Amino acid sequence: MINIDFLTLKAFFLENIDFFIGARLQKIQQPTRRDFILSLRNNSESRKLYININPALYHICFIGVNSDGANTELRRGLKIPKQPPMFCMLLRKYLEGCKISDALVVENERIIEFHFETMDEFSQRRSLCLCVELMGKHSNVILYDRETSIIIGCAHNVGEEKSRYRELKGGLKYIYPPNVCSFPVILSEAKNPAFGENKLDPSVVTLPQDYGNELYYTINGAECRLSNELKEQFKGLSRDKIDYYLTTEEFRPGVEVNGGKYTLFAELLEGAKPCNSVNEMIDNYYSAIQEKVNIQTEKAKLNSVVIAKFKKVNSSIEKIETLLQKRDKTEKYKLYGELLTANSYKTEYSKQIEVLNYYTNENITIELDDTKTISENAQRYYKLYSKSKATKEKSAEILNGLKIEKEYLENILYSIESAKSLQDLEEISSEIGGKSNENKKNTINTITKTEINGFDVYIGKNNKQNDYIISRLSKEEDYWFHTRLCAGSHVLLKVQDKEPDEETLFECCKLAREYSSAKQPSKVGVIYTKRKFIKKPPAAPLGYVIYKNEKEVLV
Repeated sequence: MINIDFLTLKAFFLENIDFFIGARLQKIQQPTRRDFILSLRNNSESRKLYININPALYHICFIGVNSDGANTELRRGLKIPKQPPMFCMLLRKYLEGCKISDALVVENERIIEFHFETMDEFSQRRSLCLCVELMGKHSNVILYDRETSIIIGCAHNVGEEKSRYRELKGGLKYIYPPNVCSFPVILSEAKNPAFGENKLDPSVVTLPQDYGNELYYTINGAECRLSNELKEQFKGLSRDKIDYYLTTEEFRPGVEVNGGKYTLFAELLEGAKPCNSVNEMIDNYYSAIQEKVNIQTEKAKLNSVVIAKFKKVNSSIEKIETLLQKRDKTEKYKLYGELLTANSYKTEYSKQIEVLNYYTNENITIELDDTKTISENAQRYYKLYSKSKATKEKSAEILNGLKIEKEYLENILYSIESAKSLQDLEEISSEIGGKSNENKKNTINTITKTEINGFDVYIGKNNKQNDYIISRLSKEEDYWFHTRLCAGSHVLLKVQDKEPDEETLFECCKLAREYSSAKQPSKVGVIYTKRKFIKKPPAAPLGYVIYKNEKEVLV
């Protein structure tokens, strides 16, 4: 993963400086302690400025729907809490409704500042600065008074126990980080007034020099090493060419097709897909990484919940089956009752009796209650038989319900494993009882749809979508497909004016196998039948159906 550097921050800033100056801050939101969304409006246009200070994903960009049609806000899985954090409330108190009077990037640092002019409680004009520091584990968002440099609040405080060089908390004076030069300064900064008040003298900025395999810039006597990504991209280029790329303001951003790297100059990165803007480059790159991390985290969380339930259900099934095997005396009690009834003419009172078992033609001994007659003992065994039969039937009913639940949980585990977006996982979370902001109207939009030989085919990626396919999308003459004896998606073939041929049906069977837990190389049975032969039992879990008149195909 590439971390955002000064060059990228500078490019983003220059691209959006016209929007920043004069923009009104309409709304401030803080989804987590490390995420901020600032809703800005300027020139009849509204944008959402996203700030991430996560040590592994720190960056800043505008989020929303990009040119590819992807909603990067959804990809990041941002959810606004009902109760905003204290720092968010502080920012709203001082900045909400104010305009950005100026903005700048601190020279040679990954720090961007937004200046606001506001009024205090005494109607006195006050100049505030919202400072965003994007520096790895030291990333922070700080609000301070520009006139006094006194910090009003920070996203997270830094005490002396964390840093002996620079403390950050309300009431202290804000100072810039120690001058650790880790990224090259741009020659054009000396000419650009947007990059701070202390402008560099071009005479003290020299061209790159070689020190072994390293490239350095000399700034005011300090040697600054280029980032590893830039070294790799500049490999083999002349000094003049390197100087051009480090000083130009004409950017041609791009991201690798696999999302591994990004570049401000697409021609320098092999296989880079050009982006329309620097903001789109940053937004696409980091939202893809953030989505991947969030998906892995959410999958682990859901798996832990479902696996715990699965183990509990499996344990219950094993216990009930074991007890039924050990304690099932239903037929024995029935036999004893029949044999005692056949010998009820005997009148002796005894603790046991030996009678002929006319089913096997052998003598067996039956234990008796010596206070009762043979006939009364027969009635006792018939009562035990009735009780044992009722227990067995009830246990079988419970066992059947547990097996249905086990199959349902297996489907959920498959759905979690095969989920490819946060929306899919959100549907699963709401299905198993978790909190979700998922809108029911969006279910149809998340179902996979394809076309086979002119027929529309729908594929459910989880139990909620499977249930929607069966209950809402399907009609009686449509065909339903599912793998036999293993978890998988429901596949629905919509029938319009004509019946599908065998080739189309087989292609749907292949789809059912592909979207199942049996994707490894082997023969898998796929069943299919018409929708009118499918029924959902009362009180059955989502996606569970029973069927008849099915056909099976080996795929």
